[in-house]
Amino acid sequence: MRQVTVLGSCGAFPEPGRACSGFAVDWNGYRVVLDLGYATLPRLLRHWPDGAVDAVVITHEHPDHCVDLHGLFRMRFYGQPAGPRLPLFCPPGVLDRLSGLEPDVDLRTVFDLHPLPGSYRVGPFDLTGLSLPHFVPNAGIRLVADGIVVAYSGDTGPTPALAELGRDADLFIVEATDHDGESGRSRRNLMTSTEAGLWARRAGARRLMLTHFWPGNDRAAAVAAAQAEFEGAVLAAQEGLAVMLGIPAN
Repeated sequence: MRQVTVLGSCGAFPEPGRACSGFAVDWNGYRVVLDLGYATLPRLLRHWPDGAVDAVVITHEHPDHCVDLHGLFRMRFYGQPAGPRLPLFCPPGVLDRLSGLEPDVDLRTVFDLHPLPGSYRVGPFDLTGLSLPHFVPNAGIRLVADGIVVAYSGDTGPTPALAELGRDADLFIVEATDHDGESGRSRRNLMTSTEAGLWARRAGARRLMLTHFWPGNDRAAAVAAAQAEFEGAVLAAQEGLAVMLGIPAN
């Protein structure tokens, strides 16, 4: 099985019945998590009931992208026999921020830290983390295996690096916050749905998944705005949605 499953799709804080940013990548039995924001851990455990994860990738230190990593830490530290440390790929600041929740234990007893940006071999994947503009250090993620590309922006402002990140991606997951007033800021750290479509087109991606919706936003309107710029399939991230990789788009 080769698929991406949405664990959470909200930015900032979760709407009722939803969660913040998070995605589970299944690749023929190898399991990678991309971000673990608010309320994603229970959904991860519903998807993988044994809680076994092969690697975790966190784009940046904001809690709507990383706070449930601490729950995963507690599950492994307190609830499971000691075993090999879990590979964790993230920018500086993620563990520093989470360590404030429980300063009397060291998160590195559970996690084997690998800094981003950078490039690594992770199971079947070539993983590349590219620096993208945000309020804090942030890495867009590109996973490549058997010629299939999954790319994920985390949070970002508009930047030519998005075209490199999502180049020829089978699935390009891009934030589309559509926060009021964001597009008029002199320094951009978030994007609109229209911009997500524009950069997916410039990247030559095959499919675009919009995510990081500001709570209360109209997701159908976001998809329509992206479709005005991108001719490929446009999906709205929805909790529990599973997208098969390497098969023709609907």
